[in-house]
Parts: sequence; C-alpha cells; structure tokens
Amino acid sequence: MTQMVREVGAENTRFVDDTLLVSESERALRGARCPECATTTFPVQVGCPRCGAQGMETAALPTRGALWSFTVQNFQPKNPYRPDGDFEPYGVGYVDLGEVIVETRLVENRPDRLAIGQAVQLQFVRAFVDEDGTEVLTFAFGEENR
Repeated sequence: MTQMVREVGAENTRFVDDTLLVSESERALRGARCPECATTTFPVQVGCPRCGAQGMETAALPTRGALWSFTVQNFQPKNPYRPDGDFEPYGVGYVDLGEVIVETRLVENRPDRLAIGQAVQLQFVRAFVDEDGTEVLTFAFGEENR
C-alpha cells in the first residue's frame, strides 16, 4: 500500500519536528555541513563527526535521491511510536542524496515495488493525528514525480 502524500502547512496540519526542515516553504530536509571538511550530516549536528570541527553550517539537503537499501517494518514498534489507527506495515530505507545517506520512512511498503537504485523524492505523509484533530506529518521518500 502506498501512503497518501500530504502538504506541509495545510490547514490543521503540523510537522512532527520543525527542526528537521529548512522551512515549510522550502520543503527540504535540514542537514549540516562542516566548513572544514565538507562532511554533511542529517539531522543537524553541532560538531563534525569526521574531523571534530565545531560550527557546522545549516544546509538544505537535496529532495531527490536513490534508494540505497530498504526493508518493511512488519510489526508495530514499541513506545514512543504512535500508530495512526490500526498498525499497517511500512517501508523503511536509506536514501542516497549524494552528499549524505538518510534513514527514512518510505511511502511504499510493498517490496516488489521497491528496488535498490530506484529514483525517489522527498514527500510528506501522515504520522498520526493529535488529540485535537491536528494531522501530524513526517517526511518519507517515494516514487519520483516527473
């Protein structure tokens, strides 16, 4: 099953963690780049994991990449996971964005519709609904729209 893609910033929605995005309008994941060695990380880190330099600079990550590896989560994770109704298996993978490989939820959860090297792009899907009815979105990568 492919999850329905949503729009960040739509009425009665919020993003699960605003620190993961550059901004609602830019719609890119916020990474960090080392000014000394150019290592890129996601999520943002203060210090460089490669050379130890401090003062990582915020960087908008590419929104398109290639599926590097994947699996399907077939059982409900333990807390603090919040299901969106009855548990449904979901795809999980690593996406190569060129400068960094990102661990991510996948829009698709059928292994026969996923392939290593497949072109994917950043999308937003519902993670859960808050008690007040606000739809909470998270990032995922799915089939590239051309």
